[in-house]
Amino acid sequence: MDFRLTEDQRALVDGVREFLSGTHGAEVLRALDGEPTRRSSAIAASLVEMGLPGLMVPADQGGLGLGTVEAVLIAIEAGRAGLSEPLIDGAFVAAPLLTNAGGQDALLAAIASGEARVALQHPANPWVADLDGATHVLSARAGGLLIGTAAAQHPADSVDPLRRLSKPVTVAGTPVAGSSDDLLNRAALMAAAQALGAADAMLALSVDYAGTRQQFGEPIGAFQAVKHHLASATVAIEFARPVLLRAACAVEHGEAHASVHVSHAKLAACDAAVAMAETAIQVHGAMGYTYEVDLHFWMKRAWAMAGAWGDRAFHLSRIDAAVIGGAIPVGPAETFA
Repeated sequence: MDFRLTEDQRALVDGVREFLSGTHGAEVLRALDGEPTRRSSAIAASLVEMGLPGLMVPADQGGLGLGTVEAVLIAIEAGRAGLSEPLIDGAFVAAPLLTNAGGQDALLAAIASGEARVALQHPANPWVADLDGATHVLSARAGGLLIGTAAAQHPADSVDPLRRLSKPVTVAGTPVAGSSDDLLNRAALMAAAQALGAADAMLALSVDYAGTRQQFGEPIGAFQAVKHHLASATVAIEFARPVLLRAACAVEHGEAHASVHVSHAKLAACDAAVAMAETAIQVHGAMGYTYEVDLHFWMKRAWAMAGAWGDRAFHLSRIDAAVIGGAIPVGPAETFA
């Protein structure tokens, strides 16, 4: 499988990265953390202007009609920027599910224009993110999906100061065609992508710090102990990237074992991000977890994504059931066929 990006995909990633790096740096994150909503109407409007809420909405409903791979690439950039706006769940998880369900043209058009925001709820995910600003909730119920609204909200604390969480809610609405497993797989895939983006950001911060912090007259990055830690973290991140793209292709094409690919991607990306966070704390002289050091925004996002949409034990159990349990064929004859 060829994982090289097309010219259009590179242009999309470069444009979004350039925009977010110029408008969503550490200073902006600190300013947003001082706001009760943790949100910025100006940044939200800019995302709409770039067309990101409509990335996966069909062109007939005012969107760009792009696919899961492109959404994963943008979710990585959102993680790299520590994006606070609730873009991913509504635009990259709910929108394709509602498109597949059919009969949701008005809501899809509203998602693309930024007028509607959809929060997600599933039994495998302990909390509902960004419910406070949502106009709709897409909820898993009895293996299917329900679109509606929540009558009441009960806020919950988050390890990530820029994520707004609520306890599970009762949703009043109407059933839509679709599977709750599809909701879980798409949401877990996007969580993995954001974790990988956060890992990229922590690696960049750590390399920059190691190149400027001096000890014994040398940058600390000149010492083998620091180099080895950063090299190991880099390898884990780069090994996770093709796994993530493979899972995106499996979800996009509805492959029979897409859930196994998603669990593999969630484990690879989140393990790499958590390992990168540990390395970054060490490189920053154990100060990385403090609020005064910018690193903590991305470190906490990585922790949050690792626990969201199925924790490590949940995704290991899905792989165990598929591989050890014999649900999918494995071995040289299958792998290299």
